[in-house]
Amino acid sequence: MLIALPELSGHAGQEVGRSPWHEITREQVRAFAAATGDHQWLHVDDERAQAGPYGTTIAHGFLTLALAPLLLSETVQIEGCAAVVNYGVDRLRFPAAVRVGSRVRALVELQSADEIAGGVQAVWKLTYELEGGDKPACVAEIVFRYLAA
Repeated sequence: MLIALPELSGHAGQEVGRSPWHEITREQVRAFAAATGDHQWLHVDDERAQAGPYGTTIAHGFLTLALAPLLLSETVQIEGCAAVVNYGVDRLRFPAAVRVGSRVRALVELQSADEIAGGVQAVWKLTYELEGGDKPACVAEIVFRYLAA
């Protein structure tokens, strides 16, 4: 969906769509572990994880969250921005583990869009769906600032 920045507030309170599915790979998980220093065995030790609570390695919760810019940009594009700034997260939960090899996508809802000096601050609710799962992998209220061109 393409939305012009001045029209963003008119979409507040609406679902804007779903992103495509993305497989979570072992390579992504290991690269994230290397980048963050989080080498917990649940994420990187295939043998030990087989005997663990999930039967396999799982993605870091923050790796799942870090997919937000990708999943959001695949679902909605905001036209008329000079820059987009990640302003933070208001609420964040990880209700279900993301097993390596599983697929996730985001249901994207615009909760609010308020004018700020030089642009618009938007709060997006992303519900990360797990293919075949009954609970979401992540539910996050993410705040972005769209600075006008």
